[in-house]
Amino acid sequence: MCYDDDATPPAHSTPITSTSAGAVRLTSADGTAFAAYEARPGDQRGPGVVILPDVRGLHGFYKQLAVRLAEQGHPAIAIDYYGRTATDDSRDADFQIMEHVTKLNRDAIQDDIMAAADHLGRPAVALGFCMGGRNAFLASAPRFGFAGVIGFYGAPGIAGPYGPGPTQHASELDAPILGLFGGADQGIPAEAVSEFDQALTAAGVEHELVTYPGAPHGFFEAHATGHAAACQDAWQRVLAFLAAR
Repeated sequence: MCYDDDATPPAHSTPITSTSAGAVRLTSADGTAFAAYEARPGDQRGPGVVILPDVRGLHGFYKQLAVRLAEQGHPAIAIDYYGRTATDDSRDADFQIMEHVTKLNRDAIQDDIMAAADHLGRPAVALGFCMGGRNAFLASAPRFGFAGVIGFYGAPGIAGPYGPGPTQHASELDAPILGLFGGADQGIPAEAVSEFDQALTAAGVEHELVTYPGAPHGFFEAHATGHAAACQDAWQRVLAFLAAR
């Protein structure tokens, strides 16, 4: 997972509007109810954002991120992945991730993403982190209807039980992609980012992939000592990407 319980998103922008936020429950295509957290701006200034968390699901970092986005005029909703297997919505430090993550499948995750996008309304952008970043890249496919997708440290290649990744599916992708990576992320070597870049270029997909030298996995966090410049630049790139949609 990317973030501990006390992790918070960087706050590099002054709020431009009031917000309202709270827990909601969504229903996926198979009838599964799952947890989400929604934040709405008093004055909408741009597209909505579907937030796809890391492997731990819907915990505090992503709820706070939804509010940070709403403060900038973007309706945002962060989703959980475990409505089919977990008995409650708590994703604190005691949540037994591995008991649930092995039961995930790509179709169910993508159905949940679609349910969140439909609830939020269009235009919308997908924004994911780690496992969520990988799924955000895949959500560039036309059937999702996203105006663009953003992935922080999403593994683009073949990975473990999840099989072929965005690199292998590049010919199926369409919506513009912003990828943000840490140069010191041992789980995503520079070669994997380069291969993703080449595959997207060959497929004619509009994209920008940015690697921050020396930044680790999970660098986008208020307490990431020594990486404030990377955090700020990444946040400004996210806002600029949203503004262009």
